[in-house]
Amino acid sequence: MKLISSRTRYSCKLFSVTEDRAIEPGGIEILRAVVRHPGSAVVLPVDSNGRVLLVRQFRLPAGKPLWELTAGRVDPGESVLRAAKRELAEETGYRARRWTRLITFWATPGYVDEKMTVYLAEDLTAGDATPMDDENITCRWFTVAEVDEMIRTGRLADGKTIAGFLAWQRYASRAAARNARARRA
Repeated sequence: MKLISSRTRYSCKLFSVTEDRAIEPGGIEILRAVVRHPGSAVVLPVDSNGRVLLVRQFRLPAGKPLWELTAGRVDPGESVLRAAKRELAEETGYRARRWTRLITFWATPGYVDEKMTVYLAEDLTAGDATPMDDENITCRWFTVAEVDEMIRTGRLADGKTIAGFLAWQRYASRAAARNARARRA
């Protein structure tokens, strides 16, 4: 891809919007508005009983509160893992001793350049949450079966949460089983 021009049309503390003209690899010239975002860290906290901690907060674009994984923007100069640790502490008060990267994906690659990275957070210690002034967050533990049912019925419809939960179920549990078999051998 060859970028011909890029013009900022809007900018705020969370993201900017550019109007970009480019030549794509197939040789076609394209004009696109692109939401520029520094990326997000997403946290899937799992306790010693295998339960998942979700947060519920009002989401203006959805027009209602949603159950979702803790997440937030990666600040300038901050690593994605550091952002994940900060967000977990701010939104829930929990801290984790063990962190595992589960998956990284483009949130909406048609017009947003945001990459989301989901981390599994384990070996948790409770503390006091310090949410931002505009966040009204409720935290609750859910069993795997409850989260699975919420996804199946559409009561949990947040994309990052679905992707993170399913990646954990598919990949992390398999890795744990392989490690357990290796220790027994």
